Amino acid sequence: MDLQDQLKNLFPDHKPEVSENEVEEKSDIWLQDDPIICKYEKRKGKPITILEGYTGAPDDFKKLAKELKQKLSVGGSFKDDKIIIQGDYRDKIMTILKGKGFNVKRVGG
Repeated sequence: MDLQDQLKNLFPDHKPEVSENEVEEKSDIWLQDDPIICKYEKRKGKPITILEGYTGAPDDFKKLAKELKQKLSVGGSFKDDKIIIQGDYRDKIMTILKGKGFNVKRVGG
């Protein structure tokens, strides 16, 4: 019997509140049907992660780039309808985007 079960036995009428972390993230960014492509490359010997294939407004994609960079605490840029993140963060980026409701396709190794 874990702590949750014990608390339910002690307080049967209590209904737990949902915290902000448990709520699935919903954003005001337009979600598309086609998957966003997540690629890995090396430029000048340094790894980068590239996201491309977003068909919505460029401003929404810029907001998404800023949010990803802040969550991962890394540098990056937005150029030519692509988000470029410094480092190999494909797995983390894919989980963040899937949590927001995007379809993501991993390309390469």
